[in-house]
Amino acid sequence: MFTSETTIRIHYALTDQMGMVYYGNYAQFYEIGRVEAFRQLGYSYKDIEAFGIIMPVTDFHCRYLRPAKYDDIITVKTTLKELPHRHKILFYSEIYNEQKELLSTAEITLYILEKTFMKRTELPEALKETLLPYFSN
Repeated sequence: MFTSETTIRIHYALTDQMGMVYYGNYAQFYEIGRVEAFRQLGYSYKDIEAFGIIMPVTDFHCRYLRPAKYDDIITVKTTLKELPHRHKILFYSEIYNEQKELLSTAEITLYILEKTFMKRTELPEALKETLLPYFSN
């Protein structure tokens, strides 16, 4: 299992009139978590695209439990519970506030597509090799 954590400070533009983070912004927080998880593995999204693949989101399930508020520092925890299978990768994500209270959870599926022809493909071998040690039990 691979887990990454990223912190984000909530700035004013992310909140609604009630001072809480607008619900649509959570998808961005989860994306930041995924981007930083890959970066912690040694790959930027730019590096991944250089392999000739793209990874669009095909499924997004989010649950809101508590609100994040202006000036909070949130932690986005991004987890791969299993090695990506064939043409998709499933992320489990959670957002916590500074008091370690769970604010939101999400399951996000990305398809791995060959960039030029938009056909399903597998994760590049180099990225598989980087992930493999996290899943060898």
